[in-house]
Amino acid sequence: LGVAAPTLVAAQNMVPSRPWSEISRPQRLTKLPDFSELAKRVVPAVVSIRVEQKPRRVARGGHHDRRRFQDPNEFFRRFFGAPYPEQNEHPGRRGIGTGFVISKNGMILTNNHVIEDADVIEVVFDGGEDGERVLEAKVLGTAPEYDVALLQTKEDAEAPTISYLGDSDVMEIGDWVMAVGNPFGLSHSVSVGIISAKERRQIAPSGRQGLYNFIQTDASINPGNSGGPLINTRGEVIGINTAINAQGSGIGFAIPINMVKSILPDLKSKGHFTRSWIGIRIQSLTKELAETYGLKGLVGALVSEVVDGGPAEDAGMQDGDVILLFNGKKVKESSDLPLLASAAGVSAKVRLVVWRDGRRKTLKVTLGEYPDDGKTASSSTKNGKRPSEILGMNISDIDVQLRRMLRIERSNGVVVTEIAPNSVAARTGVRAGDVLLKINGSTIKRSADVFRAIEPLKKGAVLRLQIDRRGGRLFVAIRKP
Repeated sequence: LGVAAPTLVAAQNMVPSRPWSEISRPQRLTKLPDFSELAKRVVPAVVSIRVEQKPRRVARGGHHDRRRFQDPNEFFRRFFGAPYPEQNEHPGRRGIGTGFVISKNGMILTNNHVIEDADVIEVVFDGGEDGERVLEAKVLGTAPEYDVALLQTKEDAEAPTISYLGDSDVMEIGDWVMAVGNPFGLSHSVSVGIISAKERRQIAPSGRQGLYNFIQTDASINPGNSGGPLINTRGEVIGINTAINAQGSGIGFAIPINMVKSILPDLKSKGHFTRSWIGIRIQSLTKELAETYGLKGLVGALVSEVVDGGPAEDAGMQDGDVILLFNGKKVKESSDLPLLASAAGVSAKVRLVVWRDGRRKTLKVTLGEYPDDGKTASSSTKNGKRPSEILGMNISDIDVQLRRMLRIERSNGVVVTEIAPNSVAARTGVRAGDVLLKINGSTIKRSADVFRAIEPLKKGAVLRLQIDRRGGRLFVAIRKP
């Protein structure tokens, strides 16, 4: 025994140092929350939204319209690739979605894509033991670029509300959240998870382009959940559930509630959100471009063009400036700038720090109204209807997706995407897929040009439409009803 002891001591001294650390008495760093009380408080204020669109003719390829309703079968089409039938007229659509009540009289937040182009909107309240209660609703306002819509029941709902809209900016990756909605029509379903990422912008749900800054979550979100609330553990709404990842399960996306709060007053008072505008076109920096400017990192937004007569030109901005700060907030990448600028407010005075000639320069810019946005694009006639609703045709600015779907050779202009049966447009020979070139001699470049051409005309006035149909031009006369 006397000989063995020193040998053991020597062996212990020969143990190499461990390349890790251990806690002698580890303490639990997190605790799983109990969501039962949270669900009891929130679920009664969440509603199902049922929508119906009446039959209308569509352009060939238009059955892939990115604005289609979110019905349960869309899940199988998108995940398993089942095609839509080829047809030039659909028999109407029914869809489902979710919303949540923010005022007792029945004001409801949801996604724009849930109710877009709907002719009938019904809101289903959970009446508990008394059964469900169904009320018809109308659209108070929409912001398609942000995929947000505000509804109002046509009669006083006397409904429970989600009282608190939280602060989505303070939420952190790893925070627990709860999603409530109607996945696949299964009403008032609850799922929980964590925030798995923030500031996801390169996402285009079902091909819908917009100004997105999604919160990513692994709380289960499925078709039918769109428009429902994403709740934190304090019972506050921190997002509107909007999209799922069709390429893989377990990932969902929600619109940050701070973005919604910035546009909500306009939706209620004006029916639309008027975006603010710097008056520039931008692009991302590449490593080589950054090197030519003497910038060490790929931060900022490169000004590729200053629009003539815009706010930026008035402030002295130049092509080639690199915008580094917007009102003190870092522009980490070019996609940051449209989000910051659009929500800052028309006539707001902002400070932009730009990189020019190897040094920083501060510019003061008074933001303008985004061209053809808001009230221009949604202007109404005296009877309260948009010109497109009067004539019976839906129109859209031509983009890359529409060119491909409808096989349009023109790279810009306005295309007729849908024709309502028995409408003025249908009776006079306008077809889905026609490209509008001129109205009464005025050139049509954007959808807003159509609205401006039609709105001032009195009832009974004749419109002369020049259209491009499959590469050939012709005129069509329409009398305004």
